[in-house]
Amino acid sequence: MSEQTKGELVCNANDIQVKQALRVLIDDYPVAIVRDSMGEIHAIGDTCSHADISLSEGEIEGCAIECWGHGSQFDLRSGQPLQLPAYDPVPVFAVTIDGDDVYVDVTNVVNGASVENY
Repeated sequence: MSEQTKGELVCNANDIQVKQALRVLIDDYPVAIVRDSMGEIHAIGDTCSHADISLSEGEIEGCAIECWGHGSQFDLRSGQPLQLPAYDPVPVFAVTIDGDDVYVDVTNVVNGASVENY
């Protein structure tokens, strides 16, 4: 698989512990690289769709991340809000794991959410 189709190398998988998030910038987009409670790695837009708050600073439970500002929760697989006050999804980006390298492709928004706020 070529570097072109994988996206950008953002971290080593060992850099992210279970129930932890890491904020990175990819082409000026803030992205949260998140390891859920089951150990799966996800990449979502790092800005809450309700307010301009970094999601990577929030709590992770199961396959959801909670915005510390107002308590909105987002499904890491779909980007859909699970808890108000947010009602718009956050972008979910394609992730490729190659060995221990984690790649994210911000040109591949797998849930179709808007990235215009980024």
